[in-house]
Amino acid sequence: MHRDRNVRDRFAAALTDARHTYVMSATAAEALAAGDRRDPAVSLALLDLGISDDPVALIGELRRRTHAALPVLVFAGSVRSAADTRALLQAAVAGYISEHAATSQILPALAPHLFPASFDRRLSPRVVLGVPVSYRSGNTIAAATTLNVSRSGLAIRTLTPLAAGAPISVKLRLPGAPAEIERAGRVIWANQRVGMGVQVDEEIDP
Repeated sequence: MHRDRNVRDRFAAALTDARHTYVMSATAAEALAAGDRRDPAVSLALLDLGISDDPVALIGELRRRTHAALPVLVFAGSVRSAADTRALLQAAVAGYISEHAATSQILPALAPHLFPASFDRRLSPRVVLGVPVSYRSGNTIAAATTLNVSRSGLAIRTLTPLAAGAPISVKLRLPGAPAEIERAGRVIWANQRVGMGVQVDEEIDP
């Protein structure tokens, strides 16, 4: 849901590449009409606050038409004031995304919301963080970049993810940490277009 066609087209291209079904909206009325869809039902909303005079009410109505827990991501550039931020906090938006993101950056940013069960955000809060990470599993040794990190695990961006359930050892250095952190764990989800999620046996704590 964005007023700018170029933004809509860029996000559409990223979702098409990932074979996700989407509906584009440029107005609040079109957004609400999209919320009425049932096959498939809307599972994630990206919102430009400028399409509505009352975006919080729009979020509430979207959730009423879809389901109460509909995750809503707000385009960061459409936030107009601190009052908007406070109102969105009360509306329990899932987060913010840059409308200027390159096509290749869009899916990794959406992945925690497109694959919520895989990321299992309930275990602990995840911080979007791109730092080098090396990992080892059996005879496989590789280097990649993290998508996000939490105390209970991390998501790794790679085009050659390991199979879900594979044992893995990861090594990374968090910003400001005095030394590298090494943890053993297992792969809990894998997607060739995104990467893989790792749950660690011991908490990650800088």
